[in-house]
Amino acid sequence: MRPLTLAWVRQHLTAGERIVRAEALHGGITAEVLRLTIGTRNGGTRGTRDLVLRSFVDPGYVVHAEDWLNREADALALLTGTGVPAPGLVAVDPTAAHCEYPSLLMTCLAGRTVLDDAGVHTRVPQLARQLVAIHAVRPVEPPRGYVALTTADTVVTPEGADEAVWAAAIDVIRKPAPPYEGRFLHRDFQPGNVLFDETLPQSAGARITGVVDWAAASWGPADLDVAHCSTVLALLHGPAWGLRFTEAYEEAGGVLAATASERLYWQVRDALACSEEVQQVVRPWQEAGRTELTTPVVEERLDAYVTALMAAAESCRHPAAFTDERPALPRDPLAGP
Repeated sequence: MRPLTLAWVRQHLTAGERIVRAEALHGGITAEVLRLTIGTRNGGTRGTRDLVLRSFVDPGYVVHAEDWLNREADALALLTGTGVPAPGLVAVDPTAAHCEYPSLLMTCLAGRTVLDDAGVHTRVPQLARQLVAIHAVRPVEPPRGYVALTTADTVVTPEGADEAVWAAAIDVIRKPAPPYEGRFLHRDFQPGNVLFDETLPQSAGARITGVVDWAAASWGPADLDVAHCSTVLALLHGPAWGLRFTEAYEEAGGVLAATASERLYWQVRDALACSEEVQQVVRPWQEAGRTELTTPVVEERLDAYVTALMAAAESCRHPAAFTDERPALPRDPLAGP
């Protein structure tokens, strides 16, 4: 640990406690994250009450750190006592007044992220129920509004994709955003930011123990959070799971936009946003062991998912032209011949 940051963390320990280990946690894109094992005065460790230090060290992200860390600190304070399993806020230094880099110190949660295909059918309903619970939080003062940086001019059409389909999808986000009822959003809710109980056997089913990375917490449409998790599931496990998550969210009691065209706007907006950062998305997945998820494979899945969204929208507009309730998905590149 860096000297100034180490001194700052020590200020927030109780008498007799010390840092005995700092372990890098992988999987994030924007920040350096360390798990700090805290030794106690009796020679033991805190265990489940260890700490996590999140620092923005990359110059490309430091410029956003003050906003992101303040959002996260506010979100963690808001979620205390709500039942949403978020870390507890210990301290925050959003402008690096005390540390070498803007940093946030929080409690450590039990569990681990699970990115494997095995068991995804049990995790998706759990993810949906957890997101419904997050959207049920009613802050006295809503956080700042969501930010959507993607524009029709910044979308990157994957090589080999059907340009006509992508052009139609891009046209969708040229329109103004639909009206919506505001909700408290995580804004990056997806498997990489959800912890599951690793002590349970797979047959016992998934159990969420924590939701982390609240740096983009915002106020906006529930559809936006649902669309983001759907896109990530489509890229991580195959396009069908992106479509399934929307169904699971509604089955869990979540309420989405009233019309198909309004839902399509948010679904397509998030999917197209991922087109600009496929390599960034792939890197932590490969570090976590999903080495088969190369950039070309993920781009193919993204293309298949966008194609499926547009086909579903077309079937709603012209239902007589389709004999099945749901249009067939393009072939998943990892599904074999």
